[in-house]
Amino acid sequence: GLMGVGKTAVGTRLAQVLRTKFMDSDAEIERAAHMSITDIFEKYGEAHFRDRERAVIERLLAEQAGVISLGGGAFVDERTRKLVLEKGLAVWLRAPVEVLVERTGRKKTRPLLRSGDPQAILTDLLKARTPAYTLAPIHANSGLGRLDRTVLSVLTRTNAHIFGAGKGRGKPRRRKRRRGGVAGPARPS
Repeated sequence: GLMGVGKTAVGTRLAQVLRTKFMDSDAEIERAAHMSITDIFEKYGEAHFRDRERAVIERLLAEQAGVISLGGGAFVDERTRKLVLEKGLAVWLRAPVEVLVERTGRKKTRPLLRSGDPQAILTDLLKARTPAYTLAPIHANSGLGRLDRTVLSVLTRTNAHIFGAGKGRGKPRRRKRRRGGVAGPARPS
């Protein structure tokens, strides 16, 4: 999802619930480069940043890091998206642009928002990136409400996707009863 949607907050809480490791790809890029993302953008440009980003994400996926929060443009890059879809399970977190503007306004570390009106930039980014984001098998809203509600939505939709309700957008299948009245596990399709 776009910057400000809550990828780090939701990812951190999701990892806690799942009792697994959480990794933020932006933090890992900064650690590997020994410089901030803003500085990488300014010194080398976005194309160079996306190459570094892909390399870091590939490493994290190879390490089976658990829950990985990606930068807002990572999934738009075709090669990065292919890596994520082959080796992980992608979740598109969505929120209304107005919510994103409010959240991103809290920090001045967003290189893509420095060149104009944040609402117009975020609206244009959402329009441009939506075709790629929709390729994520799981879609969840994170705009309004409590963090735990978003995490529960992600977990529910992930379960529905894994156990066959399809695309992570529907309701989980009802379990069929086995003989003796005991509910059986849902089967993956």
